[in-house]
Amino acid sequence: MSRGLQRLTEPLIKQAGALRPASWDEALDFAAAGLRASVERHGPQSFGMFSCSKATNEVNFIAQKLARVVIGSNNIDSCNRT
Repeated sequence: MSRGLQRLTEPLIKQAGALRPASWDEALDFAAAGLRASVERHGPQSFGMFSCSKATNEVNFIAQKLARVVIGSNNIDSCNRT
């Protein structure tokens, strides 16, 4: 018998090996801090982004600006070439 899909209804943060509920603001701050720490530890060229050709031009533009200007990485690609 299938249990069906169980969807998340709130963000979860993993701390001390366990998931706990969090607010959206806390979850986004947590994710940003983790990304910032990784870039500081390994350098901006350790970051890469893949953008979708089915997204709007505006979304793809913002994605490449995030990667290049905010993070400092030129490692951005998309499936537009196929």
